[in-house]
Parts: sequence; C-alpha cells; structure tokens
Amino acid sequence: MQNSIIWPIEYLPGTTDNFCSNEVIIAGLSAEEVWPYLSNPFAWPKYYVNSSNVAFTDEKEQSFSKDVRFHFKTFGFPVEAVIIEYIPPVAGEAARIAWHGWVEGDEETRLDVIHAWLIEDLPEGRVRILTQESQIGKPAQTLAQTKPNPMINGHQDWLDGLVIAARKKLKV
Repeated sequence: MQNSIIWPIEYLPGTTDNFCSNEVIIAGLSAEEVWPYLSNPFAWPKYYVNSSNVAFTDEKEQSFSKDVRFHFKTFGFPVEAVIIEYIPPVAGEAARIAWHGWVEGDEETRLDVIHAWLIEDLPEGRVRILTQESQIGKPAQTLAQTKPNPMINGHQDWLDGLVIAARKKLKV
C-alpha cells in the first residue's frame, strides 16, 4: 500500500477551489538521493524555472525544518510560506515536506495553499515522488479553469527537474 498526503481538514482535496496532483515513479533513485534537491529551497531555481527569489524570513535560518518561514516567487505570485511538515527519509518510511503558502491580498487576490510532497522508496530500486497542492481563493478558482492547466504542467516540470537534478547529482 502506498502512502498518501496528510491534509489539514480545511484543505482536503475536493473541498477547495483548486487541487492538483502529480506523481512519478522512477527506477535507479532513492528517496535519500532525491531529498536534498527538494529540502533545500535554494536548489529549486537551479532545476525548476518557475521558482525564484527564495529567502528565509529569518536570515539566521539556513535550512528547512518544521515551522520555518520562507518566501519565494512562483507562477507569478510572491508567496509567503511556513513549513508545516518536515520528515526526512528514513528506511521503511516515506519522507514528507509540506508548507502552507499564501499571497496577501483582498477577497479578489488572496490565495492560500498547502503544497505537500511525499517521497518513498518502492521495491525493485524505485522511488515514488508525489506532489499535491490544494488551494483556496479567487486566483485558485481562475487557475482551476485555465486550460492547459498551469498548476499540473508547472508541477510536472518541477518533478521532472527534481529527478534530473538527483540523477545528475546537481551541486546544491
């Protein structure tokens, strides 16, 4: 049985304004090999063009852990975020990272999201990488109706870049 994302009730998929899910299963990589490229936000712009301006809110912070705040730009939005789940890879358990992100604004422009990732080793030397995002707000309603879907396509680019970075052992 494969693991799944753990959702806060108010972000439960199917109840929010927009939801997207992307997944890859890759042979020849492990969760431990993939983790450094996802858990280090400064690595993101090196393999995912839709991520930029990454910084920790508290300049003393150097890495992710639960409750750490950071910000970055993605999909044209300046996103403030806080890590709500951070579980590095351990043999026999899925690695998890999730953040609550938001874009400040009024009723028309405010956006709230939970972006969650799950990385787990599978039999036969394979790794499963799942990313899902659940969104609330008018911008999320617009994104949900846009074709082609920018969230699905953008997150697939992130997954593909993550795999390439891990395979090439990109310097982070």
